Amino acid sequence: MDALSNDFYANILKYWQALKINSADELDLALHNFRILFAYHSGKIENQQIEYHDTREIFENGRVTGFSGDPRALVEQQNQKLCYEFLKSKIVNKEPLSLELIKEVHRILTAGAYDETRYISRCERPGEFKKHDYVTGLHEVGYAPDEVENAIVELLNEINQSPADPLKTTAYFHAVFEFIHPFADGNGRVGRTLMNYSLMTHGYPPLIVYDEDKKSYYKALELYDADEDLEPLIDFLRDQTIKTWLKTLERMRFQ
Repeated sequence: MDALSNDFYANILKYWQALKINSADELDLALHNFRILFAYHSGKIENQQIEYHDTREIFENGRVTGFSGDPRALVEQQNQKLCYEFLKSKIVNKEPLSLELIKEVHRILTAGAYDETRYISRCERPGEFKKHDYVTGLHEVGYAPDEVENAIVELLNEINQSPADPLKTTAYFHAVFEFIHPFADGNGRVGRTLMNYSLMTHGYPPLIVYDEDKKSYYKALELYDADEDLEPLIDFLRDQTIKTWLKTLERMRFQ
């Protein structure tokens, strides 16, 4: 990370902390455009049928007209909106991550849009840890079902201390969460939502993992899977934070 990028990140952090968000309404204002863009990109990483226009319509009007695509795309984006509504007061109150919160985020994000094969033939359900073995990625990551809950509890115990560096702590949480792969479906969407939850409850700005940058995102996760090298993911998240908030920062300069 070069000095200029470090300066940008420091200024974005300063901007975010100066907002002094103390209510759900203030959070809504701070994240007015962000929450739509986050929902769009986080969803599109794994479902290319998701469109920005439809996501905006869902967030702003609660419905979409003239849609002829796969209904699952709309359900997933409606779930993103419902999940934000569920989390915003908890973000303001800085509630720590918990087992119950993780399961509820998964339930909300995947309700009505769960992988049909896993739902019907394997009895996997939103809000429940996986019942069967699933591996993913280049290094075939994924804990066995009977190990998942203990692994998540151990991870929460690690990160729910007062972190000296919330960005590093959040990167670690995200890398290990995705390595555990606790759910049969929806791990990416849940993990990215929890990542921003962790950042904001520690006074750090949330970020968007942009769909066009997903190869770099997956590469950073794979490097952790292979060698427990966290630095590429930390650098990636810092870069995505700058990309997310740079236009806001530039507008502030001319006000």
